[in-house]
Amino acid sequence: MEKIHHNYVNVRGLKLHYAEIGTGPVVVFLHGFPEIWYSWRHQMIAVAEAGFRAIAPDFRGYGLSELPTEPEKATFKDLVDDLHDMLDSVGIDKIFLVGKDFGARVLYHFALVYPERVSAVAALGMPFILTGPQTFPRDLLPKGFYMLRWQEPGRAEKDFGRFDIKTVIKNIYILFSGSELPAAKDDNEEIMDLVDPSTPLPTWFTEDDLANYASLYENSGFQLALQVPYRAWLEDYGVEDLKIKVPCLLVMGEKDYALKFGALEQYITSGMVKEYVPDLETIFLPEGSHFVQEQFPDKVNQLIITFLNKLK
Repeated sequence: MEKIHHNYVNVRGLKLHYAEIGTGPVVVFLHGFPEIWYSWRHQMIAVAEAGFRAIAPDFRGYGLSELPTEPEKATFKDLVDDLHDMLDSVGIDKIFLVGKDFGARVLYHFALVYPERVSAVAALGMPFILTGPQTFPRDLLPKGFYMLRWQEPGRAEKDFGRFDIKTVIKNIYILFSGSELPAAKDDNEEIMDLVDPSTPLPTWFTEDDLANYASLYENSGFQLALQVPYRAWLEDYGVEDLKIKVPCLLVMGEKDYALKFGALEQYITSGMVKEYVPDLETIFLPEGSHFVQEQFPDKVNQLIITFLNKLK
């Protein structure tokens, strides 16, 4: 970890943080929630040792990156354009992109808007999906589903505000490590109430890891995280051609709760996703949760490096 360097770049009026290690073809890692650059610690070191330059930014308003003055107006396109301008600022032309959770959605969005900058993409925990109000499977989800709750302005803030940052992160990691959709039973139960305080952390997630995440979110808070992805989720890609035209690797944990999001599992296994991502390789990891890159770092590292080596 001490070999990872930390840098800042001024992009679109904000001071954004990124971690970096290695030399060679550039691989940019995009985090999800409740993650941060740190969630790629295992992968960054591995790809650097394999001859690549690994870069993991904190999105605007996350971790060590500056919070915009109006976080409630942030969009997915902001994150896409931040990445584009960050690459320009540090003199990087073309990249491999790796994204997890909503970071994978940013990855797809970037590949659609700036295809000339992308050599290939690898997504963890999320296939390419259509966006916009008409595509959100609201009728297929429990009424107390966490995404629906967190889309309500003020509700998550009140729920989270009952606990310290460390407990919120711990609870979300425990919830998201399960195989069932996190959902409250009724309107009197909040998402944080779903976790018994005595529940231990997943075995692959240490107290030191939790402390690192907590310190980074204590710096940034959750204002931007609740806006993007949750309250900006219905935003569309803003382009007409919805095909990812570069090679794509999709890694899913077989026990990832996200597979029960609408008909997501069938969408992947039936091959329907290839209508939008024709050059797609899909791998399911047995026993894998929503956090496969932290749960099974060696397996995920090997999959990513094998994929990159075929294309560099």
